[in-house]
Amino acid sequence: MTPTLLNLEDEFTHLSLAPQLGGSIVNWSVRGTGLPLLRHSDAHALNTGLPGKLGCFPLAPWSNRISEGGFECPEGWLALTPNSLTDPLPIHGSAWQQPWQVVSQTRDEVILQLDSTTPFAYRARQRFHLSDGKLSIDLKVTHLAERPAWYGLGLHPYFPRTTGTQLQAQARHVWMCDGTKLPTHLSPLPAEWDFQSLKVLPDTLVDNGFCERDGHCLIRQPALGYELECQATGSDYYLLYCPVGLDFFCIEPVSHPVNAHHLPGRPGSRLLEQGETAELGFSLHYRYPSN
Repeated sequence: MTPTLLNLEDEFTHLSLAPQLGGSIVNWSVRGTGLPLLRHSDAHALNTGLPGKLGCFPLAPWSNRISEGGFECPEGWLALTPNSLTDPLPIHGSAWQQPWQVVSQTRDEVILQLDSTTPFAYRARQRFHLSDGKLSIDLKVTHLAERPAWYGLGLHPYFPRTTGTQLQAQARHVWMCDGTKLPTHLSPLPAEWDFQSLKVLPDTLVDNGFCERDGHCLIRQPALGYELECQATGSDYYLLYCPVGLDFFCIEPVSHPVNAHHLPGRPGSRLLEQGETAELGFSLHYRYPSN
C-alpha cells in the first residue's frame, strides 16, 4: 500500500514526507523544474516501504553500526539484534523503522513524533521547516525509561551524484575501518579525502566517519546548476558514504562516530536520565552557485 504523503512548499522548493515510513523525507525538489535536491525517490522506491530507498531518514537513538551484540548501560547490558537485511550488525537505531505521528502541519512546517519502546522507551520529534529555499530539520529525543541509557543522533540524507559533483567539508581526522566497516583507528586525512576546499568526490569507495568539524558543508552540483549550503548543530562528526558507480552519495551529520558505544570514552555519546533530552539540527539552503 502506498503510504500517505505530507507536502510542504516555499517559493522555491517542494518537500514530501512519509511519516509512516520512519518519519522519512521522500523528495525535496525545485518547484517548477523538479530538479532533485535530495536523491529522487520514484513510486517503486516509495512502495518498497524502505526508508533507505528514500531521500532522508532520522537516526535515533544511535547512528550507524554497533558491534558485540549490544552495549553496556549503567544498569547492565543492553542486547541488540541485527535489524537490516543488508547488514549483519544492528544499524541506525530504531526510529527509522517505526511509523511516526503527525503533531502539526502548516504550509511550510510539519512536526512529527515517535513514542518508542525499542530498544528502550524514548520520544523523538522531528520539525521540518521550509523558507526561501532553506530546509531546516530539527531532531530531538527525550529519554522516557526509568533507567539511563546511552544516546546518539543523526540524519541520513541521500544526495544526487553526477559527473562533477563537488563537496567542501571541514574535518581534521578520519576513522579508518576494517572489513566489517567498524572503525579501528583515527588517521590524518588522506589527500583524496581532504575536502577543506571544494573537491570532486573520489572514484573509490568511501564509507568513513570524519571528526573535528565545524558543522558546515557545501555541495555543488554543476550538472544540475545549483549548490546546497548546509549547516549542522549538535553534530561534531559526519559520515561520508560514496559508493562506487551509483548515482548518489551521503554526508550524514551525526553526534558520534560509528560504534562509539565500544570506543574508548564513548566519544559523542550522551548518557540520558529519564526526562533528559538530546538534539541535532541540520539546514540545507538551495541556491545558485556564487561563482
